[in-house]
Amino acid sequence: MTPFWGEVLGTMILVLFGAGIGAGSSLKGSYAKDAGWIVITIAWGLAVTMGVFAVGSISGAHLNPAVTVGFAIIGEFPWSDVPSYIVAQMIGAILGATLVFLHYLPHWKATDDPGAKLGVFATSPAIPHTFSNLLSEMIGTFILILGLLFIGANDFTEGLNPFAVGLLIVVIGMSLGGTTGYAINPARDLGPRIAHFLLPIPGKGNSNWGYSWIPVVGPIVGGSLGAVCYKAFFMGEITAGFWSVMGASLVLLIVAYAFGKKQSHEMDSRNIAS
Repeated sequence: MTPFWGEVLGTMILVLFGAGIGAGSSLKGSYAKDAGWIVITIAWGLAVTMGVFAVGSISGAHLNPAVTVGFAIIGEFPWSDVPSYIVAQMIGAILGATLVFLHYLPHWKATDDPGAKLGVFATSPAIPHTFSNLLSEMIGTFILILGLLFIGANDFTEGLNPFAVGLLIVVIGMSLGGTTGYAINPARDLGPRIAHFLLPIPGKGNSNWGYSWIPVVGPIVGGSLGAVCYKAFFMGEITAGFWSVMGASLVLLIVAYAFGKKQSHEMDSRNIAS
């Protein structure tokens, strides 16, 4: 198997298990209905663990564009392979989401809430707020990439690294995931969101494209920050890339803050007028 197909398979496994617990805990008629946040975060952690076990020896099991870009920025992965890895991750995520749709086929019609159906596939903010939602995704992915790098720097018994990575996903979900649903992976959110848009899901509603850029941009920027900060503070290598990523992140947050403030003002004006 080539690295391309390894990323397809690994990301498909990740989304199949991850979106699968979303469907099981949200859709009417499922025995797992209302399983709760603890079950969801553990299942997502195990989903990542299984994906890494499946293809770690084939592709390195990035399974996440933020990982691929972050590693490339610090020279741990060739830029020439970045596009093919991201395409593979997107394909795998769409396939995994499609399998979840087929697996829970009669449950979509039995479920009335369009938001619950979308939540199986893609994330959404608990409280919509552009700046803080973006910042949440950045912080979650920052610690994800930082964690992957410091886990990799330790000598574990052979075969245990995927479990450590899974535990990292669990603690991010439990501690930081309550604000946006912790996409921390552009493919994990955008791929299934595309599947939600395309699949014939009864009563599915819209795919919330207005929010969709946050779980893509936030993880890419946050992951890049995590990578350059690891290189700077753990390895003592402060490069031009460090300052470029820091500067771009600051500009993005300033723009998001200004946009969010304008958005809040417009909402307040509409509420007063009504």
